[in-house]
Amino acid sequence: LNPWDVMLCVSGTAIACENALVVAIICYSPALRTPMFVLVGSLATADLLAGLGLILNFVFQYVIRSETVSLLTVGFLVASFAASVSSLLAITVDRYLSLYNALTYYSERTVLCIHTMLAGAWGVSLCLGLLPVLGWNCLHDRTSCSVVRPLTKSNVTLLSASFFLIFLIMLHLYIEICKIVCRHAHQIALQQHFLTASHYVTTKKGVSTLAIILGTFGASWLPFAIYCVVGDPDYPSVYTYATLLPATYNSMINPIIYAYRNQEIQRSMWVLLCGCFQAKVSFHSRSPSDV
Repeated sequence: LNPWDVMLCVSGTAIACENALVVAIICYSPALRTPMFVLVGSLATADLLAGLGLILNFVFQYVIRSETVSLLTVGFLVASFAASVSSLLAITVDRYLSLYNALTYYSERTVLCIHTMLAGAWGVSLCLGLLPVLGWNCLHDRTSCSVVRPLTKSNVTLLSASFFLIFLIMLHLYIEICKIVCRHAHQIALQQHFLTASHYVTTKKGVSTLAIILGTFGASWLPFAIYCVVGDPDYPSVYTYATLLPATYNSMINPIIYAYRNQEIQRSMWVLLCGCFQAKVSFHSRSPSDV
């Protein structure tokens, strides 16, 4: 057994378990039907499928050796990870809208916008996953293979370019979110006729959290996206594994950042797992703009 394949399988198992719990919590709790939780559910579903895809890839690689199965597995993984990244973009857009259009955020128009974004994200992700299955692969032309067989160089270049575009959009939106948060905090402080220490602490905490979110996303995916563009299929496969494995960790970290930190999900998880709720523990819902 290739130890890298084993680590990817272990990573996939952890990802599947973490996100399956999030999906179960959101489906179990009728209160978690707001646009924010719909987006979190979409992200958890995509990461759950990605985790299952990593497990299936390991099983089929060592149990059922077939070019057709290999294409289906790779297409499934591409679609799942693309849906995960797209859901992260949708969450970023939602956070921006909740701050920029705070007065109209809870309107039906916002719900329609969220559902449209998710439909588009999953539709595009499904198309990207079908490309290698429908023939955009290097099974019959080894010279066109990329560092991720059986994907072609042009295919992974398209995927990498899409990721860079999404990363730049998220970076821009998070910068705008930081500006809005700082401006709102400053206006509140001015209304109180002085700048309190809590003003600086709150602003610094919000900006730091945004930096951690974007930094984690970039650190996970950027090495793999860059290597897909500059790498050569003749390079040792260890380079591909060494950049791909951290990318899977993003799906492992997502539930912690976007789900388990939310106190509504914490309460629902307690009810789901324990069948009871300790009333003495105080829970307060976070607004969609909380980071």
